[in-house]
Amino acid sequence: MKTIVAAGSTALVLLLGATGTAAKAAPPVAGAIIGGSSLLDNGRQAQLERWLGAGEFNLNNVYTLRPGDTSANFHRAADGKGATFTLIEVANTAGQTFLVGGYNPQGWSSTDGWHETERDFQRTAFLFNFTTPAVYRQVLSGFILPSQGQRQTFNDILFGPVFGSGPDLLVNDDLTKALSWQLSYGDPANEGKSIIDGSLGGQAVSVNAMEIFAIAPVPEPASAAMLLAGVGVLGAGGRWRRRKHGISVS
Repeated sequence: MKTIVAAGSTALVLLLGATGTAAKAAPPVAGAIIGGSSLLDNGRQAQLERWLGAGEFNLNNVYTLRPGDTSANFHRAADGKGATFTLIEVANTAGQTFLVGGYNPQGWSSTDGWHETERDFQRTAFLFNFTTPAVYRQVLSGFILPSQGQRQTFNDILFGPVFGSGPDLLVNDDLTKALSWQLSYGDPANEGKSIIDGSLGGQAVSVNAMEIFAIAPVPEPASAAMLLAGVGVLGAGGRWRRRKHGISVS
């Protein structure tokens, strides 16, 4: 393997194989996508892991939008599943498509109304745009209006996923339209600006696809090793007891 350092103020290092062709970059490391997805792949999941900053995790597809679904279908599938990621593919009136979504740390409900976060340590939800790309986090209490980022999500059977009081990202009752009016997430100076396409005034966009993923931790290798070791100890103990009491197992 040869190492070539390009001239210039910034050194560019390329690792080349024996044939002189550039080595392929290693794919992003990410947890498993359980249940499949048309919107999420390994690279996008790795990006979600970086934005969340909590290490590697698995994602379990608990809801995929189907023709004729309403907000009731969404809530039946997603409510009570704990922390989730919502991914939505939308198209604006100009025909541009965007993949956007949000992280909800509290989980969805059809009856709770507003999930509010008075303290900064509670404001861990965020919105994202894979197409731009960009991430928008809840406005913290240090802003001139401390309550601006307080409303994390709205939970009602008559709405799909709703983030922030803008609403910063909202899906309607029949899951066909979405809109974004930036207020509770992102830079407060961008109030009224869509996190989808940057338009002003809450322009509605069409929903092409939507998936909800519940977050599941990846077992630590050490934990798995301890579990296997424990099973081995139990097995050895069972064999010792059988020998002690003269029990044979064919």
